[in-house]
Amino acid sequence: MSIQTRRERERAERERLIVTAARELAEAEGWEAVTTRRLAAEIEYSQPVLYSHFKGKDAIMAAVAVEGFAEMAQELRKARTAAGGTRAALAAVGEAYTAFARRRPALYDAMFTHTVDLPFATPEAPSALHAAFGELLLAVEPVAADGEDPGRLTETYWAGLHGLTTLMRSGRLPEGAHDRRLALLTAHFTASD
Repeated sequence: MSIQTRRERERAERERLIVTAARELAEAEGWEAVTTRRLAAEIEYSQPVLYSHFKGKDAIMAAVAVEGFAEMAQELRKARTAAGGTRAALAAVGEAYTAFARRRPALYDAMFTHTVDLPFATPEAPSALHAAFGELLLAVEPVAADGEDPGRLTETYWAGLHGLTTLMRSGRLPEGAHDRRLALLTAHFTASD
């Protein structure tokens, strides 16, 4: 192995270590606890080493978000492809989406709540963002009426899922009725199915 290859591998490993430490710290104590000083101490590297990989906390949070979108895409794909039929696929994707947000609240916040320097809904968006949205689109597209824009319909379904998730997490909607609300959302999107 060449010295250059080894250095690149070590750099990638350090970046992975930083992102993992940020995720773990955020899930344990919230994003407020994630500082470059704290991360440097956690991974046992100096702050200048951290800054040689990321411009700051926002860049680290963006890397965490991209990782989250890749994981979400996999979970949505698995749910969608395991379901039988249009309505079942849409329901499974909705359940997988909200379950993801409930299991990983800090990751979900990095992806959707906190401001991160990531382009959304543009060709420049990272492939993981396109993949996650694409899984939602594949579940919603079959229920689009003739002449209806499947992309806009998917955005609306996504907004519904995000709204339900956010309102439930904040205590504004009772947890106990979550499954029923999710079923109502799916039923209205598949009313003509």
